[in-house]
Amino acid sequence: MAYVDFDALRQFEVDAKCGRAEALYNLGLAYSTGQGVAVDYVAAHKWFNLAAMKGVDEACAWRAQLSAEMSAPQIAEAQRLARDWLRVA
Repeated sequence: MAYVDFDALRQFEVDAKCGRAEALYNLGLAYSTGQGVAVDYVAAHKWFNLAAMKGVDEACAWRAQLSAEMSAPQIAEAQRLARDWLRVA
């Protein structure tokens, strides 16, 4: 994966608000690997969850991998954040 810079992240966020599955997935990758942002498994899980809802199969695999590293409260928080994002988006 190429390094994600601040401008790319900003564009992913804009595209995610438009419901673009690839942008949701790319945000998950960024937060899970620390590309352009600090590693944040809760945020990554949220973005992968949203991408998976849009049919991105790879997001399901990444989400499962992250879940194995996360506590139950962290997963619950990620799921809550995804629901909140859907209400606002």
